[in-house]
Amino acid sequence: RLHIVTWNVGTASPPPDVTSLLQLNSLGPTMDMYVIGLQEVNSKITNFLSDLAFDDPWSIFFMTVLSPLGYIKLSSVRMQGLLLLVFVKHVHLPFIRDIHTHYTRTGLYGYWGNKGGVTVRMSLYGHTICFMNCHLPAHMENTEQRLDDFEKILEMQFEGENIPSTLDHDVLFWFGDLNFRIADYGIHFVRESINNKRYNLLWEKDQLNMAKKKEAFLQEFMEGPLHFKPTYKFDLYSDVYDTSEKKRKPAWTDRILWRVKNLCQHASKEGEFSEEEQTISVTLNNYISHMSYGISDHKPVTGTFGLELKPLLSHPLVTLRPEGEWSAKHDVLISYSAVPEFPSSAWDWIGLFKVDFRHMNDYVTYAWVEDDEISCNKDSKQIYMSAAEIPDMGEFLLCYYSNNLQSIVGISQPFQIQPNRTLREKDLTQEENSWMEKPDYLESHNEF
Repeated sequence: RLHIVTWNVGTASPPPDVTSLLQLNSLGPTMDMYVIGLQEVNSKITNFLSDLAFDDPWSIFFMTVLSPLGYIKLSSVRMQGLLLLVFVKHVHLPFIRDIHTHYTRTGLYGYWGNKGGVTVRMSLYGHTICFMNCHLPAHMENTEQRLDDFEKILEMQFEGENIPSTLDHDVLFWFGDLNFRIADYGIHFVRESINNKRYNLLWEKDQLNMAKKKEAFLQEFMEGPLHFKPTYKFDLYSDVYDTSEKKRKPAWTDRILWRVKNLCQHASKEGEFSEEEQTISVTLNNYISHMSYGISDHKPVTGTFGLELKPLLSHPLVTLRPEGEWSAKHDVLISYSAVPEFPSSAWDWIGLFKVDFRHMNDYVTYAWVEDDEISCNKDSKQIYMSAAEIPDMGEFLLCYYSNNLQSIVGISQPFQIQPNRTLREKDLTQEENSWMEKPDYLESHNEF
């Protein structure tokens, strides 16, 4: 269950609530993954430099919302105003590998990053998945420039060995402020069609729909029906289309499309397709806009998908667990075992995380798997963590981080760290003593 968001936020700050945007009150099963693509994130030079050193406000905002629900930020990539965030449920972490990011500038002939694309790719249960958030050139007359820029973004190559090209991924999701407009029809006809909810009258003049009929490289991309109002351009904090002097014509600028490689290959071999050959399928469950959000002149759009996979990976590379009762009274032990083919490294580490941790570096403490090893046999190894590093109490889990694979390859079940009664008793005694000893400054100001 995958939920994709695209939203041109117009340099605004995050809204107070995104419950409906993320469908957090949905009665159905919870999502396994959230992929959030934003455009026009505030990229003034002071903001951008501070965001390079620390997480930007939008990343912090979504982490604050999603981490208590059991999601961690798996990856992110930013290029000026373009931001792409990927969140995933803990349980899937050991089966997500080979995560890489990339960005492609297309503004000012490729020298400026105000337009272009940011991309995250990964192996998910052995299948290759790619997410591409784009902001393409604006204005009615720039259709060809939009198509040229998208072709350029598709041609980019990830750094690293044996990483497929963008179009060679099993599934490619393409979304963003693609800026395609409604051609030919005048503003009055467009607005009247929208007011009467006769969106179908406008589909054939949507520039992206028109391009898909002519351009071979677009014909393999699928999109859900546009059963929602055009998402551009609105007056701020309203559902009223542009009332400024420019009176921009409404358009479906904000879109989510996808491409399944195997379907493309089977479609080219007429009569050879069979259900058994298909190891991954994508189903669109809903494709909607969210009119209640008014912080920018665009409305956000979401697509909720079902990904049906025949897992090529079904067992984690590393299995780990805490040994015995954990508390800060004594050093603690971790047992782990790895499959024979696991490419371990001296730089691998095991981290102790709170159950609602936000991202991979949000650990409480960690131990190096080689430096802190205390026993080893053919079935398992043990490492220790110092009592001085163990928190007093709470619910935690352990994650094994592989330096070679640049990802978490094993995760334990949640467990409790027992309260250190000795420390608690000492703290309470100190509190009692502090109340009994009246500070001098209170004695000298009794009249107050």
